[in-house]
Amino acid sequence: MKFDLGILSVDCPTVVDEVCSFIQSQMASMKRDGAVVGLSGGVDSALIAHVCVKALGKDRVFGLILPERESAPISAEYASAEIQSLGIRTQTIDITRTLDAAGAYELRNAAIREFFPEYGSRHKSKIVLPGDLLSKDSFNFYTLVVEDEAGNSRSARLNNQALRQIVAATNLKQRMRMVYLYRYAETHNYMVCGTTNRSEDVQGFFVKYGDGGVDIEPIAPLYKTQVYQLATYLGVSRQIIESAHS
Repeated sequence: MKFDLGILSVDCPTVVDEVCSFIQSQMASMKRDGAVVGLSGGVDSALIAHVCVKALGKDRVFGLILPERESAPISAEYASAEIQSLGIRTQTIDITRTLDAAGAYELRNAAIREFFPEYGSRHKSKIVLPGDLLSKDSFNFYTLVVEDEAGNSRSARLNNQALRQIVAATNLKQRMRMVYLYRYAETHNYMVCGTTNRSEDVQGFFVKYGDGGVDIEPIAPLYKTQVYQLATYLGVSRQIIESAHS
């Protein structure tokens, strides 16, 4: 049977009503007064903000923007613009000092410097798997790719110890954001509304006690394709939707 992308199409008004009903019922059962959403500038968190406003009203939704020194500035700009269009209350807190105090940057950089001693604040890094991951009948290894300020890239195969140290240090970013979200939520008797979609959930593409540390996950039943459909239907900024595709 030929696969048809139309199988992922949803009736947007019906699904939005279902998501809103879920948010309302959860807030009532937990006896909370509203919802707090961490806004990253991405399509998932923007959609959550929209459905929360539709379900609860703008006065019961609060947005937190939590950048750090390595965040793309455009992300906070997108998040701020979306908040203004919704008219919800918000606060921006730079969590760099908190992450620095927890050793997030230094722990990661120390692991990277085992392979690239010159690695510093002007470098970028990422962990990748081979591009031919599915075509090879052999073991695959994680590779560390480092780029200097001139755009020159170098790579090295990671050992398990370095990989785990980099991942643990990097995941501190999401876990610190969870701390700030709950600080606000508990202060105001709000629930923390998660932004994980089904595509991420089935792959485990979230950080335990980080972006996975929330009270409710309203879009967990929705695949990413369906998130785009609902975002378009509810009027999420075209810039946010298009940037998610790029």
